[in-house]
Amino acid sequence: MKDEGINPLEDTESDAAIAYAEERKQNIRTFVRTSPDYYIANFDKVGASARFTPTFNFFAGLFGPIWFGARGLWSWALSFLVIEAIAFVQIARGLFGDLAADAMARIASIEGTLELRRRQLAAAIENNSDRVDAFQRAVDGLEANIGGIKAEAQALAEQGPTIALSGLVILLLAKLVQAVVANFALEARFSDWLSDRSIRSGMPVSQIVFSAVFMVSLVAVAMVHYSFPGRFELLGSFPTDPDIRLVSIDGVEAFFNWAVVNGDALFDGITYGIRLILDALELIFVNTPWIVIASLIILLTWLTAGVRMAIYSGAFLSYMGLLGFWEKAMTTLALLGTAACLSIVIGIPLGMFAARRPRFYSFIQPIMDFMQTMPAFVFMIPVIAFFGTGKPAAVVTTMIFGGTPVVRLTVLGLRGVPESVREAAISFGANKWYLLTKVDLPLASPSIRAGINQTIMLSLAMVVVASLIGAKGLGEDVLEALQYANVGQGILAGFSILFCAMILDRIVQGQRK
Repeated sequence: MKDEGINPLEDTESDAAIAYAEERKQNIRTFVRTSPDYYIANFDKVGASARFTPTFNFFAGLFGPIWFGARGLWSWALSFLVIEAIAFVQIARGLFGDLAADAMARIASIEGTLELRRRQLAAAIENNSDRVDAFQRAVDGLEANIGGIKAEAQALAEQGPTIALSGLVILLLAKLVQAVVANFALEARFSDWLSDRSIRSGMPVSQIVFSAVFMVSLVAVAMVHYSFPGRFELLGSFPTDPDIRLVSIDGVEAFFNWAVVNGDALFDGITYGIRLILDALELIFVNTPWIVIASLIILLTWLTAGVRMAIYSGAFLSYMGLLGFWEKAMTTLALLGTAACLSIVIGIPLGMFAARRPRFYSFIQPIMDFMQTMPAFVFMIPVIAFFGTGKPAAVVTTMIFGGTPVVRLTVLGLRGVPESVREAAISFGANKWYLLTKVDLPLASPSIRAGINQTIMLSLAMVVVASLIGAKGLGEDVLEALQYANVGQGILAGFSILFCAMILDRIVQGQRK
């Protein structure tokens, strides 16, 4: 007779669940290595819900950042280290710190001045001078000031217990939070470890020692420095020798002098090429009748961004013309156009070359990071040394600052082309040129056009800075407004720069869409 009470499917699922649970327990034992039963129970509790599940880990709360660092949870460890360092500093300052040190230093400084004024007062009294009252008032004022500072120092010294108590409260709260979140953070690391076994597991002795020495040292140094300000010169200022800075300055100046002397022909050639493009664009934008340029800009905006944006472009151009900014706006566009065109002409091929060559891209990436992060006023110094002042130098400065996005986004776009599409094109006999022009570039064009847009916008952001080295245009008006506090001129010229940026942005974005 057939037994209807047994379901083979349910029996199989039950066996699979038991096997999975046993495998999970074994993985937890391998991962934690210490107190496995405790962590098995708490990991099951944490993993049972997608929300944060509070548990309590006594050792994590006791040892704090040292425990988190030893477990490899350094993002948590450093955050808690900062909080505990603040707490320990407050405790040390409140119990042992010289809270009135700054006030006493101010008193010592004032007492030197007071002693001088007293001698002057005694000499004035002896000579029966008419400045006796003035010196007497100065002495009285300084003595009153010293009395006020002494009262302030006494009040600060009395705040010691309160400061220590606040530090203790912060420390206890930090310990409680660490104990509550420890298992949650470790369970998340365990989940990552299941998919990537290269993640460190357990608590190696070397990691415990490193974590303890690193964190205790930092907290101890912070406690000593803030508790006894000015007592240890090594903690207050970096140990150095002024001759190191002077020798470095001389070396940098010698290098640039050598480059200027030996690269004169190269820099003259670059300046000549920039000047050719700049003069051509200025001839188009500045010397062409305004009605022709305005009509072309409005037409281009209409074709790329629609009728509404074309109306806005007409209004923006009317604003610049009616307020007398037309010629300077066109000069700005010529300068910007030169820098943007050169950046695009250089940047897109460079990005295409680097997209399939990871080593080359890893080589130029730090250079581009330097170009974008170095303040503009710093790299203007060598630009002036190589190219002098004027519009060519302004174009080079603008290219350095604004030329990197088109390279980065070209690389990003080409690397984002699906390999399956490229393989399909190759399987149908596509050669390299066809693959580049008909597959890679069309699919990467949204990213490339976004790079062009960002290059144009960053170039416009350099308009005012470039005016410092001889570039004309709207930036010159803004610079004059800053120099003479002419609010009206600065605001109106700033809106003109904004409208130029909006017109160019809508043209590029519209074409991208």
